[in-house]
Amino acid sequence: MAKTTLTSKSLDHTARGRLLAAATELFSRKGYAATVTREIVAAAGVTKPVLYYYFRNKEGIYLELMLEAFAKLDAILDASRSERGSATDRLQRLSDRIFSTFMENIEVARLVYSIYYGPHQGAPFFDSDAYHLKLHDAIRRLVKEGIHQGELQKWGVEDMVWTILGAVNVAMEAQLGHPEIRMDRRRLARILKLIFQGISAQRRRQKGERE
Repeated sequence: MAKTTLTSKSLDHTARGRLLAAATELFSRKGYAATVTREIVAAAGVTKPVLYYYFRNKEGIYLELMLEAFAKLDAILDASRSERGSATDRLQRLSDRIFSTFMENIEVARLVYSIYYGPHQGAPFFDSDAYHLKLHDAIRRLVKEGIHQGELQKWGVEDMVWTILGAVNVAMEAQLGHPEIRMDRRRLARILKLIFQGISAQRRRQKGERE
């Protein structure tokens, strides 16, 4: 009997997406360690050879989930470099896009948080810290531009960066742990507006004129 060979033409290309979706749901609900390959292929409605073709094994599908999720963050950060407008407008847009992308991929985000902050699950190493540092650097760059352009006050660059980043992180973590408090895009935008008003150079000038 001739051996059947899997080729890209013979495979259902939607199978890859179904495998990623099934793995995301299982990893985030049961944990990486407790999920086995058999469950992933059953949930995706494919056979093990299809998973092996696309990802080789459970470790491969996990790493692909991480790469795809953080590639979206990379794209947002790259786009922010070429945008025009005031520093605060660009910071507002960047924060909104980060939060929106987080919400669109919240199950993957839930998995990332559980792996990073939870007990060891034996998942392959993925340097998510590198992406956090990229976001930190992008916010720092925009804050410095705002100071240079006279838009933001000349004090505590890192304090400003952590204040902005903290607001975004709190909004995201609230969605994971306390969705009932309704920390949505509009509320995050209002919080950031308050922050920008507080660090505005114009506000400081107005205060000095009153004094």
